Amino acid sequence: MRLTLTGGWKMTDKRIVRFFRKHHVLTIATTVENEPWCANCFYVYLEEENTLVFTTDLKTRHGQEFLKNPEVAGSVVLETMIVGKIRGIQFRGIVSEPEGELAAKAKWAYLKRFPPAALMDTRLWVVMLTHIKMTDNRLGFGKKLIWP
Repeated sequence: MRLTLTGGWKMTDKRIVRFFRKHHVLTIATTVENEPWCANCFYVYLEEENTLVFTTDLKTRHGQEFLKNPEVAGSVVLETMIVGKIRGIQFRGIVSEPEGELAAKAKWAYLKRFPPAALMDTRLWVVMLTHIKMTDNRLGFGKKLIWP
């Protein structure tokens, strides 16, 4: 399955957008034949598409599992010991290799944020986000922002 640029997303809460933009490492989880796996990857967020862009080699376990089951889950978190400052995002989505206009936009954004990636031989992937839950204790203990 491949994802192309379509637009038309329901507006994402600006606090979620700011959080995605401020951070750069996600944890992505796959599952094939009831065997879960997770991996950490550098990412860039495309706001207009509400999509995460990352790279990984097809030789990795998670790269192979994307081809078998494109439904993934993941998280982006702020590490802090201060309970009142805890923030993080849990997400679900569909992972694929981008095509066309989306592929060009994703590559440009990823290389702008991570220029050394231009020297690597790896594949570009996108996660089309289908559900986002952000916890932000600065808004009150356990406060959740849900999209959509």
